[in-house]
Amino acid sequence: MDRAIQKRTGRTKVTDRVLKFTITMQKKLIFLFGVVLLAFAVLSIRMILITREDGESYKKQVLSQQQYDSTTLPYRRGDIVDAKGTRLAVSEKVYNLVIDSKIILSKDDYLEPTMQALGNNFELDMTAIREYVTTHPNSSYYVPLKQLTYDQISGFSAESLENSKIRGIWFEEEYKRVYPQGSLACDVIGFTGADNTGIYGLEEYYNELLNGTTGREYGYLNGDSTLERTIKPAVDGYTLHSTIDVNIQSIVEKYLKQFNDEYQNSYRDGNGANNLGCIIMEVDTGNILAMASYPTFDLNNPKDLSAYYSEEEISAMVDNETYYDTLNQLWRNFCISDTYEPGSTAKPFTVAAGLESGKLTGNEVYVCTGSLEIGGHTIRCHNRYGCVGDVTVQNAVAWSCNVALMKMAGTIGADTFSTFQNTFNFGLKTNVDLAGEARTAGLLYTADNMGAVDLATNAFGQNFNVTMIQMITAYNSLINGGYYYEPHMVDKITNSSGATIQNIEPRVLKQTVSESTSELIRQYCRAVVMEEGGSQRTGTTARPAGYAIGGKTGTAQTLDKDSDEYIVSFIGHAPADNPEIAIYVVVDRANAQKQDNARYATGIVRNILTEVLPYLGIYMTEELSDAETAELEQRQLEITNMYTQTPEDEALDNTADEGAQTTEGGEVSGNNSGSEDLPWKDFETDPETGYLIDPNYGELLDPNTGDPVYNSIPAISAE
Repeated sequence: MDRAIQKRTGRTKVTDRVLKFTITMQKKLIFLFGVVLLAFAVLSIRMILITREDGESYKKQVLSQQQYDSTTLPYRRGDIVDAKGTRLAVSEKVYNLVIDSKIILSKDDYLEPTMQALGNNFELDMTAIREYVTTHPNSSYYVPLKQLTYDQISGFSAESLENSKIRGIWFEEEYKRVYPQGSLACDVIGFTGADNTGIYGLEEYYNELLNGTTGREYGYLNGDSTLERTIKPAVDGYTLHSTIDVNIQSIVEKYLKQFNDEYQNSYRDGNGANNLGCIIMEVDTGNILAMASYPTFDLNNPKDLSAYYSEEEISAMVDNETYYDTLNQLWRNFCISDTYEPGSTAKPFTVAAGLESGKLTGNEVYVCTGSLEIGGHTIRCHNRYGCVGDVTVQNAVAWSCNVALMKMAGTIGADTFSTFQNTFNFGLKTNVDLAGEARTAGLLYTADNMGAVDLATNAFGQNFNVTMIQMITAYNSLINGGYYYEPHMVDKITNSSGATIQNIEPRVLKQTVSESTSELIRQYCRAVVMEEGGSQRTGTTARPAGYAIGGKTGTAQTLDKDSDEYIVSFIGHAPADNPEIAIYVVVDRANAQKQDNARYATGIVRNILTEVLPYLGIYMTEELSDAETAELEQRQLEITNMYTQTPEDEALDNTADEGAQTTEGGEVSGNNSGSEDLPWKDFETDPETGYLIDPNYGELLDPNTGDPVYNSIPAISAE
């Protein structure tokens, strides 16, 4: 009985322990399950948040760290085209030859066929290639040749298809920047470095839009150890549709080069001028149709200086570390980056400030005796013996009379003058969409520090600095009714599929003058070139045959006033009464003994407009003389022969426009042509040279124009 009780009792104790263990474990399991479930819920929520907010970032990190069978897919940098779609900058697909030694040596019968195929199709040192492959058995990436064209690799590709034992060779794709037009518009376009970074011009300014996004092809092993491939495609860059017209740009560059060729090594060793620049703009849009300077450079080989320097000179530059300074100077866009004194091209702006402010009525009449005393200084007019007759406001511009402009400035006053310089945006950037535009605010006087002499000289464009883009943009507003358009080089941006991403519309920033003032300025600038200006007008040699244009010549000394070096220019518009385009040409220190002759600039303008105006569909309005008819026939023959490329073309003399002119023209030459009432007509003749002797200054003068033979007297003299 006791045993029975013990057995019964023992079973009861065991049962109790089992029951107690089961209940305890259940509680623990339930608690643990709850903790795990909660952790899983928190983790799931966190993963959702990460995926939503930072998923793309982590995806890029994973892709970038992928090592197995991973390949970068290059993007294609966007094109740059002209206004009519002509390609100026493109990216062409090229191929890098890659050798995988590991695969070539994986079987004994791969090496010889592969080496033979490489030697048959590429210019390689096969001894060196074989040595590399055999001494680097674990190498999978060796690149002996880069940037091969499709034609260059097609022979090897065909041979490898025919022979299955050619292994371990593949071609890595990338893109090479190519400029189909060579040096055309080089200052505008700029170029790229090895890393697809734009340098200068549109390439630099729009670098982020032109560049795309690199893609990636990568592989991974799935659960069955099978290689799976995933491709994240590259995104190509956008295409820039520039406002440049290749035909107009070509005409401009042709005549800049013609000037250089004519004057190169003429008075000193070197180019025809230190710098030449030309801009052509649409008056009512701000579109830049052409922008060029000289010297130029080859966009496909921008570091090549052989066109301007000998090998010895280039070697010397590298040795004394001036090589890159020289290159940077060559790459600079003179039209937007260099500053200079504008000279008399600033006179229309002074007159406009007076008219718009009400300080001038336009009916004023002045007397010019050749100089004016201001602040203890004698400041001369370029008409050193004075202007003949009454100097009206129109004549002051047409004859380029410094004395009249100084008297106007005295009436206008420093406060108003300085205010209008700011209105015309002098000293400030125009925000043209090109890299490297200069700001000249520190090179202008303010009303607070502008003395009487400063005001007087500023009135005719000296003692303050501008850039070409500042001048022509402001000039457009003078002649188009007063509307200051922001200048621009790009009017549309498209993606790789051709869809328009952005249209860049003409943008009016402000109104500088009223329509009535603008109308008077057009009238005065017309008189500079046309018959309304009388025999003392200064811009006759800028007029193309058959057209009425307006404009203003300019002559200014460089900063070193004792150097006797000059910058001459012409800024103008066509047609004269209803302007469609504006043109600005600057010749910086012509390679000539006598530099202060605006005819250097007006001759270039005339040549350019003679071809550009008909191309733009702007018709002649003026009667042609027999000489002009003959000139145009000769020009047409030259153009025809140029395209037929006969040997006689290169022998043609492109100076017919000079023979059609009866005066020297320009601001210094030809100002007094046709007038027999000027004092220099009565000067004695030097029997040895045939020049006239100036009794006041002791200079020799040209008997036809009255101009000094040597630049011994500066435009401004202080006594």
